[in-house]
Formats: sequence, C-alpha cells, structure tokens
Amino acid sequence: MGPMLRALRALLLLAGFHLLGVVLLAVLAALDLLLYLYVPSGAAAKLYVVSVLLAIPLVRGLFMLRTPKAEEADGLPVTEADEPELWRTVRELADLIGTRAPSRILLTPEVNASVAEDTRLLGLLPGPRRLHLGVPLLQGLTQAQLRSVLAHELGHYSHADTRLSALVVRGRAQILRTIGHFEERAGKTAARERARQEKKNTKAAAKGKKTSEVDTRHVGLTYRAMAWIYTAYAKFFFRATLAGARGQEYAADAAAARIAGRDATASALREIPVLDASFGFYLRAYVSLGDDVELLPPRGEVFGGFGRMLDARRLELAGLRAELPTEALSPYDSHPPIADRVRRIEELPADGRTDEGRGAALDLLTDPARTLAALEDAVLAERVRDFRRAADWSELLGGSMAAQLSASGTPLHRALAAYTAERPTLTALLGLIDGGQLWQLARRLPLSEEAAAAQGRVFREFARPALAESLHQMVLAELSAHARLRWEFSWAEAASARLVAGAGDPDPEPGRSAGDLIRPAVAAAVADHPDTGPLRALLPAAPAGSPDLETDASR
Repeated sequence: MGPMLRALRALLLLAGFHLLGVVLLAVLAALDLLLYLYVPSGAAAKLYVVSVLLAIPLVRGLFMLRTPKAEEADGLPVTEADEPELWRTVRELADLIGTRAPSRILLTPEVNASVAEDTRLLGLLPGPRRLHLGVPLLQGLTQAQLRSVLAHELGHYSHADTRLSALVVRGRAQILRTIGHFEERAGKTAARERARQEKKNTKAAAKGKKTSEVDTRHVGLTYRAMAWIYTAYAKFFFRATLAGARGQEYAADAAAARIAGRDATASALREIPVLDASFGFYLRAYVSLGDDVELLPPRGEVFGGFGRMLDARRLELAGLRAELPTEALSPYDSHPPIADRVRRIEELPADGRTDEGRGAALDLLTDPARTLAALEDAVLAERVRDFRRAADWSELLGGSMAAQLSASGTPLHRALAAYTAERPTLTALLGLIDGGQLWQLARRLPLSEEAAAAQGRVFREFARPALAESLHQMVLAELSAHARLRWEFSWAEAASARLVAGAGDPDPEPGRSAGDLIRPAVAAAVADHPDTGPLRALLPAAPAGSPDLETDASR
C-alpha cells in the first residue's frame, strides 16, 4: 500500500472516531429528549447531569484536532561540531537512502533508536527531523551494525512514514485520551462510593452493629460502558493500522540490508534484544548499588561501565543471541517479532559484505569518555547528581554492602527480639543456641500451617533453611561492622566477600570466599545438635573487659 493510500486509510479511521462521537452525542441528546417528554422534571434532573458528564469527554475528543506535541526525550543534543564523524555517517546514510538528513541528533540512555518529524497539515507538509540514538547501542554494536540501525530509521523517512504517521498518532491519542476521561470519571465515582460505604461501616462498628462488605461494582457503570465502546473502536483502529505499521518495519529492514549489508542487519537485530536485557541488568546490579547510601559511580561511569560489563560477559551473552523473541510485545505492537525480521533478512542473497565495519560503534564519537560524562549531566535527576561520587566501583560496592548489612532485618532478628524481649544481637543468639533453645526460638519465625503443626525432626527440617539464611546475614553484618570483610568487585560475575584478618590473627584460608567459610559454620550452628564453635572461630574476638560481641543486628 502506497503512502497516499495509507494516509487515506488513516484519515478515514480518524473520521470514524469523530463519527462515533457524534453518534454517541446524538444518542445522549435523544435520551435527554425522552426524559424531557416522559419523565417528571425532578427525577430527570439527575439524569440530565449524568448526560452532561458523559458528553464532556466526547466533546473534548471531537475538538482534539491538533496532533499531540511529542515530548522531547531526556538526552544529550550533539551538534556537528561536537560529533563530526557521527554526523558524517548519518548524512552519508541519508544520501544513500535518498532522503533528507535529520536536523537534530539526541543521544539517549536507552537501547533504542528512533526518528520523528514535526509535520504540518495532517502530516502532508514536512518539518524538522530528529534522530534519537541510544548510547548503549554505540557501546554494544559494531560500526556496520550501527549503520544498519541508522539506515533502518532513515528508511522510515524515505517512505514518508514519519510524516503520514501523524494521522495515526492523532487517532490513537484521541481515542486513548477519551477512554482515559471515562475511566477517570468511573474511578472517581467508585472512590466516592467506597468512601461513603466505609464511613457508614465505621459508624455501624462504633455502635456495635454489623458492618457490610464494601461493594462498588454497580457504581460508574455508565462511564465504564462508554469507555468500553471506545475501547472496542481502539482495538479496531489499532488492528487496522497494524499491518501497515509492520509493513513499514519490513521495508525499513530491507533498506537497511541494502545499504549496510545483509549480515550486519541480521546480526544487529539479534544483538538489540541482548543489549536491552543486559542494560536493564546493568542498571539494577551495578548503577543502582549505591542508591540507598546516595553514592554514585565515578563520573562518566554511570553509562561508561556498561561497555566493560559487555566485554567481561561476552561468552555468557553469546547464547542469548540464538534465543530470538518469536512473539510481538503485544498484539498491537507495530514492530513484528524479531525472529521473523531476522528470518526475512537472512533469506536474502549473500552480498559478500561480512568484513565491513568491524570497529566499535563507540569509536564514532570524538571523545567517548567526555560524551558519557555529559550524558549523565543531561539525564540524571538533580537530586541524583548531588549524590557523592565513589572513587571507583570497588568503593561503591563496599559502601553499598556495608549499608545493606548494617540495616538488615531478617525474620530471625524479629523472632529473637520477641523471644528475649531484648535487643536482637548475635551474642544473644549464640547464647540461646548454646543453651539449647534454638528450636524454641524457631517457633517464633513466620511459618506455614504445615510447618507450624510439625514436630521433632520434621519441624527442624522446615525451619532450618530460614534459620541458616538469617544467621548467615547476621554473621556477615557482624564481620562488616568490624571491618573484617573485603568485597571483591567483578564485571564478569556476582560480587564476593573475603574475610580479612584482624590485628594479630592468622590470615583466613586463601582462595576461599567468606561465603565458603561461613556456610559450613552456620550449618553446624543450626544442626540437630548445634555447635557454635566453628562460627565463633570466624568472628572477631571481643575486646578485653567487654561482654563479647554486641553488634545490634537489627538496626
């Protein structure tokens, strides 16, 4: 289907939305007329109010004639003076595609690239173009793969996708906003009814009367019915435009393969889901380490560390590239499944361009370190930018883990406090274990009905895993509080801790992590016949004259 036919279809679908609104307004007007003719004025007044409230979102939808202005994404604008090689590449690809280059490039902190165009007159008149380019793509792709991604996005310009999509964007926005108005009205009505019923129950309870279950299912039915009508049209609208949107993606893929090469295009499509999953993991496991203690990675490393993690986990990530998503993200996703797109590209004839552009895409930037630091300033919230900067990743890990351990509060902490009615310290716990009270204490843990009813060895097997896990945490907290743990940072695997010898103490066993040493000692302490000796041997000795270890494990 050509651009003009796609535009005509989008225009008809948009007109259908307005026609639906007119029809519904006509129905409301007819109902009001019937009320006026056949219902007493007192009873009809309330129904008139409902009719007006239903009409307001309809009228708003009808007069939303302007395409919603796209919000500028968070990112770092780069000029041709800032990044000449990147701009040269984009302009070269635009010439090869046969389209006008964007007038603005924005580097973003996302695994994504996209294009947009500020059009006029229902998308028929062109406007300024923008390219949003995710820095994680630059970190994870080769130059040939990046050229494929850029050629795909510029291909949308050449097929007039960015201009004619204005009609589709307007239609989607109007439908969704109208649905939102009705759902908001239904929610507010239900909230008022809930508050009324809860207030009534409170008064009844104060008088010793029986309360009734709060039920708001019958409230806001008219608003929900109107929302249902528009939701049904929305599904029709989305499905009617879906084939065209996916066709645009296939056409852009074909353009990318023609310009950047078949193999580069297929491998880029394989790589993007891997980068997306990896970047999410990186943000959770590395960047956010210091959130609780308001500690940031070194300057430039908030995004800069991602490339190092990719290098360290290259073998781990290799298997993910073969596991392509075979389903779209949703039934209305404009992008076809990645597996289908890769299959279509790989079915193209070989073009002999496998050795092109093997260099890292990040090398297109003039000064990657400077750009990564500037991106932090552009996208991090002001409150986050005020966090203290760690000297390196090891300091970030150590500070984060020390704070987490000092603030830890496991079920065993709470059970110990309830059992002794005192501060839950490791000293107190070891004393209880030595006194043969471990399993009585275990009864204070949160237990399933089956575990709570168990006796003897069966009960101990139920309770032992929770006891061991919580005791392990208490021991780590004790060692951390006495500076007896050293956390080892790694890009390739999870962080690990090593025991550090105290003054005058022999060095802990070399080559073994703290976990390797603590686990068997904890297992001995929660055995059927507990022995705290191995555990006490790992713990720092109490200073002379002190009542032994007194670190509060619950603070």
